[in-house]
Amino acid sequence: MHGKLRSEEKRRLADDCVHCGFCLPTCPTYVLWNEEMDSPRGRIDLMSGHLDGALELNATVVQHFDRCLGCMACLTSCPSGVAYDRLIESTRAEIEEAHSRPLRERAMRALVFAVLPHPARLRAALTLERLGRWVPLPAQLAPLRELAPPWRSRARPPAVTAAQGPAVARVGLLTGCVQRVLFGDVNAATARVLAADGIEAVVPAKQACCGALSVHAGRLEEGLERARRLIATFERAEVDYVVTNAAGCGSMLKEYGTLLTDDPEYAERAASFATSVRDVAELLVELGPRAERNPLPLDMAFQDSCHLLHAQRVREAPRSLLDGVPELRTREPAEQELCCGSAGIYNITQPEAARELGERKAANVLACQPDAYASGNPGCLVQVSGALRRAGRPLPALHPVEVVDASIRGISAQDLLAAARR
Repeated sequence: MHGKLRSEEKRRLADDCVHCGFCLPTCPTYVLWNEEMDSPRGRIDLMSGHLDGALELNATVVQHFDRCLGCMACLTSCPSGVAYDRLIESTRAEIEEAHSRPLRERAMRALVFAVLPHPARLRAALTLERLGRWVPLPAQLAPLRELAPPWRSRARPPAVTAAQGPAVARVGLLTGCVQRVLFGDVNAATARVLAADGIEAVVPAKQACCGALSVHAGRLEEGLERARRLIATFERAEVDYVVTNAAGCGSMLKEYGTLLTDDPEYAERAASFATSVRDVAELLVELGPRAERNPLPLDMAFQDSCHLLHAQRVREAPRSLLDGVPELRTREPAEQELCCGSAGIYNITQPEAARELGERKAANVLACQPDAYASGNPGCLVQVSGALRRAGRPLPALHPVEVVDASIRGISAQDLLAAARR
């Protein structure tokens, strides 16, 4: 994730695309619609046209940029190394400055950003959502109502979870926004697993949003300010690593060093911070397991999160983490490279495309005939679980670290599945 680019730099990056087409079969919107302008190379053509002065950022052009999920599958499939991530996020920042959206769309986006990055407001909104089952709501709020999962979690890790045995590291745990409200039990499990493997886990107080949702949607200055605040929060904690269990947040944190290069006060601090960031699976594999893992005889469908697989280029760590659990059999759903449709606020702003992608992912998960489903990102767990419920085949939905936590604690496979969210 990066800031708005100067025209000459944007032109240079756009010219790196040789239009080979390797990105096409990995781009979710191209796979859905077979439309050139809804592919990475097509969007780069639109960017070039705008740079040349041949295209305005009108509603038609903006729609093609809005339809991009920002999943970054094109990054891992591109042989030319085109920096599509920098191009699309710079373009979105420009759109938010130069393009006037319809009033209804502006109101929806304002509502989303007034609620999602604020855990207390999100909890209140989810409570009010239940009224929507009995009281008619405006049509534009329908995606929010459909997405709201049936579970909540008030679990939270303690301020400090001491390492069991000699500590090999002291880490700060990012608790997230949506993660804190819907997956607090994942945060608690993360702290327990870290401690069991000899890692002291600290939860800095008053953590705010990391800014990923804002930057992804083109609200650059808002995202920059959130980044500065979070860096300062973790600096005060004096930790060796910053650990996240939400792939979208982790991707953002690792890009702070690039995002804040023009900030004299934060540039060096942001670069140092970014190098300390690890996904929980990365860190546990990097430092090595210490606690005994007990058997969990289960078939587990594991879905790659786009922002772990494509943006962070982390593929093996979560698999190694699960492979370390005796008798656990990991299944690989088809089309791992395709996004499930969550993608930040995409399933709110582009609900039809997101729904189709979610149902496609759910069908691939079900084809594995698993006992449960796992992914390392809260958005993926919400999105695919919703599609599975609509299909009438809900599955226990788990974060990989919860599986490891159950194994360490000696929880039976039956009890793990019985207590899991669906």
